[in-house]
Amino acid sequence: MGKMLGAGVEILKRKNLLEYGLITLGCLITAVGLDMFLVPNRIASGGVSGLATITFHLFGLPVGLVMLALNIPLFLASIKILGPQFGLKTLYGFFVLSVFIDTLSPITKSPTSDPVLAALFGGIMSGLGLGIVFKAGGTTGGTDLAAQLIRKFFKTTTGQGLFMVDGLVILLAGMAFTIELALYALIAVFIATKIIDLVQEGVGSKAALIISNNTTDIAESVMSQLGRGATLMEGVGAYTLENKGILLTVVGRWEVTRLKTLVSETDPAAFVIVADVHEVLGEGFKNIGEI
Repeated sequence: MGKMLGAGVEILKRKNLLEYGLITLGCLITAVGLDMFLVPNRIASGGVSGLATITFHLFGLPVGLVMLALNIPLFLASIKILGPQFGLKTLYGFFVLSVFIDTLSPITKSPTSDPVLAALFGGIMSGLGLGIVFKAGGTTGGTDLAAQLIRKFFKTTTGQGLFMVDGLVILLAGMAFTIELALYALIAVFIATKIIDLVQEGVGSKAALIISNNTTDIAESVMSQLGRGATLMEGVGAYTLENKGILLTVVGRWEVTRLKTLVSETDPAAFVIVADVHEVLGEGFKNIGEI
């Protein structure tokens, strides 16, 4: 019993170490994206980093220090009002990000002054970094904390809170800089959001729902030739009132063509629905709880 408990503690330690390592890596990538592309080109892409970018160009204040100064009261207010759901990973995330930004700023140089390229690559790098942080179960504070507070007081959804915070910052950027730069900031936010989703959910898989009189044979082919599991169900056609077999399976995107070929060879009259699946947990895919 003691050995099992010790092994469990060791696994937990390794998992925490991996998560904090990924948070550190994500913060580093985000900091590089801000220092190389967004901040020097005055692209305030929402949130605390956007506010810090504005204050840097207007008053010369260090971006990382301003982010830290804004995040600490937000963090304390969130704990007091919302409870201790924002733990050490949030505190660690926004502190490390702030340190990286100010440490790397003097030694990084923007490779472009083109705002389109800056918004594109800044959005990609910040989205990649934040996606890794979120994947590890952390946050970098800022917008996330503000959105939760807005949700508490104004009964909005988290998504609406995020939109309100980022929209306000981009509006301020348009007033402080130019409307054109605010539009570039919107591009950066859009790209970052898409990259975050990609990192968190992966390229996605495909779910296939197959209606046929030969679902048992199709299931055998799916399991033997694709190595994928399948679930068999029974259904009734609403028009014909005939019994039909229904097969549900999930495959990788690269396996869709092979799946359709297998179905066609077994039952050319089968009815097939193929849909995007953002995340699949279980046997043959990621384990539940896996980073």
